[in-house]
Amino acid sequence: MSTMLPGSWQAVLGEELAKPYFQELTEFVEEERGRHQVFPPAEEVFAALEATPYDRVKVLILGQDPYHGPGQAHGMCFSVRPGVTVPPSLRNVFKELGDEYGYPMPDNGYLMPWARQGVLLLNAVLTVRQGEANSHKGKGWEKFTDAVIKAVSARAEPAVFVLWGNYAKKKLPLIDTERHAVVQGAHPSPLSAKLFRGSRPFTQIDTALKAQGHDPVDWRIPDLADGAK
Repeated sequence: MSTMLPGSWQAVLGEELAKPYFQELTEFVEEERGRHQVFPPAEEVFAALEATPYDRVKVLILGQDPYHGPGQAHGMCFSVRPGVTVPPSLRNVFKELGDEYGYPMPDNGYLMPWARQGVLLLNAVLTVRQGEANSHKGKGWEKFTDAVIKAVSARAEPAVFVLWGNYAKKKLPLIDTERHAVVQGAHPSPLSAKLFRGSRPFTQIDTALKAQGHDPVDWRIPDLADGAK
């Protein structure tokens, strides 16, 4: 596993990598990669932090753990690379966006356009064994990603934290809710889609961003036919 943090995050998270739990986590993930197929690839474990620098985070969306199917996970929650079938949870996200803003369903699930606008797509657990959801839960990733959440919360610049589902909502105590906005709701998975649909989370996020003095996010995902990269 690559333990090189992107530069903008090094100052606020670098000391985490020297702590015993992270050393044990690194050994665990390396052993797992030696015995099993593990996603995402080692060079993409910190892809969300790479795509969205610390000082540019204006929205943090928290997922649980990476997709566990071949070719799906690339280090950003809910996102899949161009050419990969859009997973059910992300399809429900796009359907809600269609209801709120009238955007058509894109032909891909590559969320890099969000990340480049300051949307940190963070999973609580950053690796997973193929075909086994939550297989790397409780091994130390949560301590690291809790530190990410607390680092964003500690900034003077306000942000919007998006907590979908009961798992994500448990992270609320890590957030300074007097300085930051929090959007909570049901998870977009098929199991809770009926509760997610109609909750208008993107309108809530954009309203909060405007109140903080930020530009709203352009949530549209370009079709591959339009030259998405």
